[in-house]
Amino acid sequence: MTFIVTDACIRCKYTDCVNVCPTDAFREGPNFLAIDPDDCIDCAVCVPECPVEAIYAEEDVPRDQRDFIPLNAELAKQWKPITKSKPALPDAEEWAHVHDKRSELKR
Repeated sequence: MTFIVTDACIRCKYTDCVNVCPTDAFREGPNFLAIDPDDCIDCAVCVPECPVEAIYAEEDVPRDQRDFIPLNAELAKQWKPITKSKPALPDAEEWAHVHDKRSELKR
């Protein structure tokens, strides 16, 4: 099992979760974070750190977000690790409560 970043992260990219990850499993894209399933040790310390509740245990990913399971694995292979927190995107608060943002994902 691994943890998965879902739709809620798109266009927000809060990085509070990055600082607590003991294995540096997060990968950074232009407007989204992904978790590398090969590095994730299922510790769950990142989950409460996410202010938009975008991180789920793989088994708990909502049904309409299940496509993010393979997407995290795919993007983790393309993107570089992020190991230190940085400011959220400038308009993150505006996007924090928007649902179904898949079309906004930049690869």
